[in-house]
Amino acid sequence: MPTRLTCWLCGREYPADRLINLCECGKPLKVDIDLEELHFDRSELAGREPTMWRYREVLPDCEPVSLGEGFTPLHHAPALGRNWYVKDEGLNPTGSFKARGMSAAVSMAKHLGAKRLAVPSAGNAAGAMSAYAAKAGLPAHVFMPRDTPKAFAIECESLGAEVTLVDGLITDCGVRVRDLVDRTSGEVFDLSTLKEPYRVEGKKTMGYELAEQMGWRLPDAVVYPTGGGTGLIGMWKAFDEMERLGWIDHKRPKMISVQAQGCAPIVRAYDAGERFAAEFPNAATRASGLRVPKAVGDFIMLDLIRASGGIAVTVTDDQMIDAVREMGKATGVFAAPEGGATLAAAQALRAMGFFGEAETVVLFNTGTGLKYLEAFE
Repeated sequence: MPTRLTCWLCGREYPADRLINLCECGKPLKVDIDLEELHFDRSELAGREPTMWRYREVLPDCEPVSLGEGFTPLHHAPALGRNWYVKDEGLNPTGSFKARGMSAAVSMAKHLGAKRLAVPSAGNAAGAMSAYAAKAGLPAHVFMPRDTPKAFAIECESLGAEVTLVDGLITDCGVRVRDLVDRTSGEVFDLSTLKEPYRVEGKKTMGYELAEQMGWRLPDAVVYPTGGGTGLIGMWKAFDEMERLGWIDHKRPKMISVQAQGCAPIVRAYDAGERFAAEFPNAATRASGLRVPKAVGDFIMLDLIRASGGIAVTVTDDQMIDAVREMGKATGVFAAPEGGATLAAAQALRAMGFFGEAETVVLFNTGTGLKYLEAFE
């Protein structure tokens, strides 16, 4: 189990027995697990519950706050591509992959003594935090852009959270969260993306699941819609942990980051050969989860994309909405616009020869389309 927290950038170490957000240098902290001391064989998974907590030996050492998240279906989708698959995270509790991260983060926050929780969100993280905070018996404060699809605000209010709608983007909501933390002298704990260490730990279970569902052989490529980036970062961390545990070989998928044309800070930095991404001006897209103009984990994403031989690309809003319908007709999965973005990007990459026809490609649908009905009108 974790013996320390380490800064992803400068390497400074911190103890793992207290509530903490960022490193002193302002960058995210990583949970370091002493895998050499961990005797955990993949054969032990047989018969375990079909949730992300089946991997409990490599998850936060605390009592889980769980709603049954994880172990979502991996659908073979030959109508889209010969060896293409869709991983449907929309079947998680609260309808998105955010349930994984919030289950781990809320579990550990409660374990470490948090009294109240807050999050800035473009939608799905707010719903997930509200649900897990309710399960944990902790008050929840949500800040989201006023033009977020209304289903998200209704969801959070129904789960007992205090919802504040903000004129602006998720970055403006983040400022409001920090103000609340300061006004309460730290009584409120900030669960912002990558501003605490444990949401990544929940998200990394997508990588463990993917390996298990594919017979412990990773695909050639993972296509992932990218806002804050915890999914990409978590899976890459999982691949490293599984190799060190002896569960998989050293082969890694090409990690493909997909962003909206109207909000693409990672793509812009990738194209420019930069390690850090400047804030994207005038961010706008119907895929609210992709409307993240500045990500604190930018350098982690850019490092892993390049290390994997992957790429960062954009699609238009119209392309992602059209792709949602195509994915639905081919697979029966009603994807969020972010999920449609992965299909649109993968088709473009195949057309330019980035994928071979026989390569195994996994598209991640990160949420249900049911929360985005306005986007399809």
